[in-house]
Amino acid sequence: MSVIRPTFSIVIAVCDQAMEISKNLPSLLTQRYDGDYEVIVVDESSVDDTADILKQLKNEYSNLYSTFLPKYHFQRNRQRLALTLGVKASKKEWIIFYDIHTPAPSDTWLSELSDFTVYPTVLLLGYINNKKGDVRLQKYEQADQAYRLIKKTEHWRNGIGHFRWMRHLLSKTKYKFIVVPTASGHETLRMFE
Repeated sequence: MSVIRPTFSIVIAVCDQAMEISKNLPSLLTQRYDGDYEVIVVDESSVDDTADILKQLKNEYSNLYSTFLPKYHFQRNRQRLALTLGVKASKKEWIIFYDIHTPAPSDTWLSELSDFTVYPTVLLLGYINNKKGDVRLQKYEQADQAYRLIKKTEHWRNGIGHFRWMRHLLSKTKYKFIVVPTASGHETLRMFE
């Protein structure tokens, strides 16, 4: 009897990050996962070799999709708009908003993550210890709980808070990915910066 695994779309927004794409994207594309998944990269009009590297990787990996966001000078939050395009392109049950600066913690990361994507979970925050590759998940059954925590973290990290030690602590514990059901992907982007 086979277990039905959830399906994932890993959505990444990039801008002039050719080096990070070359280094970290293959670890996401080569997951040992017995379910279905795709990686969607939205290029925010990069001027480096990003487009060429994505084209080369698309030839090697059938689960990689890429698109681009045209450059308009009046757009304020380009990353949010790029992630919105990724949500629209998603065809899977769950979306993982991922930071390209971090490689996948292991080649079985999606398998481990799939155990936590069950009802009533509406949002998972993922923290990765870059040195050890350990993953810690914070599970939420209500998105507004996560919203309060993230707003507080961003408040301190962006220097609005007054205590340097708190900013230092929070910068070490920044989440590296967010997992949400695809149906709430747009709502999540409206809530978070």
